[in-house]
Amino acid sequence: MSDLKIGSIVLSMCATNCYIVYHEGQKDCIVFDPADRGDYIYQKLTENGFKVTDILLTHGHFDHIWGCSKLRGLTSAPVYALDEEKDLLESVTLNCSEQAGRGCTVKANNFLHDMDVIELNGFRIQVLATPGHTKGSCCYYFIDDGILISGDTLFEESVGRSDLPTGSTSTLIHSIEEKLAPLPDETTVFPGHGGRTTIGHERQYNPFWR
Repeated sequence: MSDLKIGSIVLSMCATNCYIVYHEGQKDCIVFDPADRGDYIYQKLTENGFKVTDILLTHGHFDHIWGCSKLRGLTSAPVYALDEEKDLLESVTLNCSEQAGRGCTVKANNFLHDMDVIELNGFRIQVLATPGHTKGSCCYYFIDDGILISGDTLFEESVGRSDLPTGSTSTLIHSIEEKLAPLPDETTVFPGHGGRTTIGHERQYNPFWR
């Protein structure tokens, strides 16, 4: 049985899930999508003895990155994102942060590519490029643990919106067919908003799953 543990903090006006992934009994952790209040995330983790080693972004919308720069500044953890998301991350217009009332940009330390397998804290994580919500949206699949961090590509019985800059409904549906449909039914999905689900459940009940 896997010793992977995953916690979450719901942040920002959009109730975005910020995930913390670590090995049971260990204190090094990976943070996914620090959605807001990076100082608060840091405080809560350090109070419990955790050390942030890496920050991974599923995409660059404001409600997933507002806390990123502050958390990186406090921890010196590098930020990872898909290469195709660079322009959106660095534009207050494309990432909609200006519209949301608090302009924000992020320069990633490391850009990832589709189907890369990275090893962080003993986890093997496959990068799945899933454009559609944004041009550079991606999901992170924990190969040995059957866990998918899906960002805003896949929700419980729904998908992320595609009417914002660089979004495309047809591309999003194609991404699900090409990258997520091959995953095992028992894969547990941790989405950017709302509750967890499984690939098998979405295969059966998600109206966007063809």
